[in-house]
Amino acid sequence: MKKKPTRLSLAELQDHKGAGSSAEIDEGAPPTLRDLTETLTFSPGDGRIWLNDQRMVLWRSSTYGGLRRELISSLGQEQARSLLTRVGYTAGSRDAELVLQMWPGSDPANVFHAGPRMHKLEGIVRPETISFEFDIPRGDFYADFIWHDSSEDDEHISAFGIGTEPACWMQIGYASGYASAFMGKLIIYREVACRSTGAEACRIIGRPADQWDSPELDQHYFTPDHSAQRVRRSIVPAISDISRPRTSSMPSKGQAQELIGISSSFSAARHLIERVAPTHATVLFTGPSGAGKELFAQTLHAISPRANAPFIAINCAAIPDTLIESELFGVDQGAYTGAVASRAGRFERAKGGTLFLDEIASMSLVAQGKLLRALQERVIERVGGQKLIAVDVRIVAATNVDLRNEVAAGRFREDLFFRLNVFPIGLPPLKERRDDIPLLMEAFLRRYAEIHEREIPGFTPRAVQALLQYNFPGNVRELQNLVERGVIMAAHDEPIDVHHMFRGGEILNPQTLGLGAGGRLTAASEPPPAEDNVSRAAKTPPAKADGRDAARYRKVLIAARYNVAQAARDMGITRAQMAYRLKHLGIG
Repeated sequence: MKKKPTRLSLAELQDHKGAGSSAEIDEGAPPTLRDLTETLTFSPGDGRIWLNDQRMVLWRSSTYGGLRRELISSLGQEQARSLLTRVGYTAGSRDAELVLQMWPGSDPANVFHAGPRMHKLEGIVRPETISFEFDIPRGDFYADFIWHDSSEDDEHISAFGIGTEPACWMQIGYASGYASAFMGKLIIYREVACRSTGAEACRIIGRPADQWDSPELDQHYFTPDHSAQRVRRSIVPAISDISRPRTSSMPSKGQAQELIGISSSFSAARHLIERVAPTHATVLFTGPSGAGKELFAQTLHAISPRANAPFIAINCAAIPDTLIESELFGVDQGAYTGAVASRAGRFERAKGGTLFLDEIASMSLVAQGKLLRALQERVIERVGGQKLIAVDVRIVAATNVDLRNEVAAGRFREDLFFRLNVFPIGLPPLKERRDDIPLLMEAFLRRYAEIHEREIPGFTPRAVQALLQYNFPGNVRELQNLVERGVIMAAHDEPIDVHHMFRGGEILNPQTLGLGAGGRLTAASEPPPAEDNVSRAAKTPPAKADGRDAARYRKVLIAARYNVAQAARDMGITRAQMAYRLKHLGIG
């Protein structure tokens, strides 16, 4: 029976955490502030900032202050507070999920403490830990923090002065969202002191919702006001479901194939196929090789009225010109030497369904003429046959070249082009839809970890950075290959690193900036070249390490005075890798 890979859900990660307290924080254990800082990269070339695989935005505190004032003015203070609290809650939940996925085996206290560190790294507030303790199996939680230099307070005081109500609304939402995602139950923080009310600093206390008196007073701010939503809908048309970001699944031969993306270009293409799917119009997909044209065509078929009929694909570039007619239209018995039986072509096999013609531009002019007649007349004639056969198929074609240029060069029939170009849909290269890369990485990792029966917890931060910056000349197909290669090359229960994937001659040209000493932006460290793979792989112990490996790791650990983080730095690997190898070698 196939063994499931160790790819934990958020709930499973919570179950693995157990209990912890502020007294157990190990400043040298991951995730340290330095570890978190290394996940933050700036990519001026394509105008993106990344926190690991999440896109970030750098904006002025005063800009947020202006937005805050407009919300209060437009919605009123209660509605504005509720909205900002919910936004903060979502941000906190996402940061908790990021930390839990990246450091699943780290000490529970350090993993929880990454939340305040993230808040500090993002420039929101400078937290000071008074105490915290939690026990996830029992559902117990208590936390006490002081917040210094709250940016939200600065903007509120600047606009409204000192008042009677605490004003760190988004920050309270963030703290509640982070703790709730970490604990797997609703945790509510209350601001018991706030600079906006005249206090020297802000102070917050967090408990489970059921341990607060009158928790409904706080939960009110986590719930949207539906009357306000009704007013808004009367002014602004509702957003169509087809325009929402999504991950869709599409059955193909009994196995679900995912169409994954959230980028604007992906969403535009998805919107177009949903518009055209209910019709019988011919569709022409254009875009570079590896961009996913066949998968989009399969999805188009799956959401169309023809979904229960066959989806038949043919790669026109793979069929010799002498055989393309028989492949498309079929053969009657005795049509030529060796034709001992009649055979249906792709048009007949796709009856009532969809015929996908991939790389249509590779067809010869003669074959193009025969295809044009079939499209015009909606009838075909088998090779060697004398009977006209009516066909009911939807034609979906795809090409990775500009057919207008091919027409101008005399290599493609103009009349056939206009027959195919009824509803064109362009698919962009992967480098123009970078927001989709993290989702695709995750999906491919799950798929290949299961196929190859490997236990891979994820990607290292620099592997994520390398993939986010790579140009992907092979597009989605190349990303798929890189992730599969990484799953195969990575050691058991160890995250995929750069050298696991980029070992086939790929050219890495990172143009990113990271936070260096003193908080200044510096050129991010470049991943090792492919030639370094052998030397780096030598650092990974084999499945059955010999005594020399154990002695080498023990020597480094002793030299670091049993500081695992320092020993990892001395070895040039991450602390998580070092801890795994020490455990693997039986070194306490």
